[in-house]
Amino acid sequence: MSTNLVRGATVILAFLASSLFTSASAQSLRCKGDLAQIGNSKGTILQKCGEPVMKDSFCKPVQETTAGAPVTTPTVPATSGTSTNVTVNTCQQVEEWTYNPGYGQFMTMLLFEGGSLKSIRYGDRVTR
Repeated sequence: MSTNLVRGATVILAFLASSLFTSASAQSLRCKGDLAQIGNSKGTILQKCGEPVMKDSFCKPVQETTAGAPVTTPTVPATSGTSTNVTVNTCQQVEEWTYNPGYGQFMTMLLFEGGSLKSIRYGDRVTR
C-alpha cells in the first residue's frame, strides 16, 4: 500500500513540475542561453537577444480619466455661444519586436509598452 502512495505522489509531483515549466516557458524567449522575460527593459532584451529581424512602432489610444470621469480641456466656446467639453485622448507608444529563433522554431513577437516587455506572442513556425 505504501508503494502505491509513493507512486501516486511521484506522479503528482511530476505533473506539477511539468505545469510550472510550461507556464514559465510560455512567458519567456530563450536567447543565447539566457531568458528574455516579461518586465525586462528594451536594453536588457537587446543585450540578451541582439537586434530583432523587424521592429514596428505604433500609438495605442488611451483615454485618460480622473475620479471616474473623463479628463476634459477647459470649456471651448462654440459658435452658438454655448460651451463644449472636449475629452482628452492620448496615446501610448508601443513597440513590437520580431525575432526569428531559427529553423523549426516559432517566430516570436515581443510587445513593449512604457519601455518594458509586456507580452510575448508566437507566430508561424520557421520553415527556411
